[in-house]
Amino acid sequence: MRFIIDANLPRSLAGSLRRLTHIVTDVRDVGMHDADDESIAAFAKRESAALVTRDFDFADVRNYPPASYPGIVVINYPSETAAQTIVAAIESALGQPELLAKMPGCLLIIEPGRIRLRSG
Repeated sequence: MRFIIDANLPRSLAGSLRRLTHIVTDVRDVGMHDADDESIAAFAKRESAALVTRDFDFADVRNYPPASYPGIVVINYPSETAAQTIVAAIESALGQPELLAKMPGCLLIIEPGRIRLRSG
């Protein structure tokens, strides 16, 4: 699966997802480190890639209807959470083939102890 990683996530996430055989682009590597939400969302659509972000604005289905995207993954962990904990949580969720199969057109919210999936 293809993923776009937002600038608010650890850089190490790209390597973790690539080890799971995903195709990954970090927005910082394509000059979009300070791009606004709309630009990042448009980039994910153009690339036919699911967006992975800590920006909870992307969980607003009125502004970012999941059915319009290859998937939106929002990480909802406290701001003081260690980078390796964030990466491990995302890796665990996106390493599940049955969850990935359901993800296109859906919003996936990863929180401590649970994963929520909302279809478009």
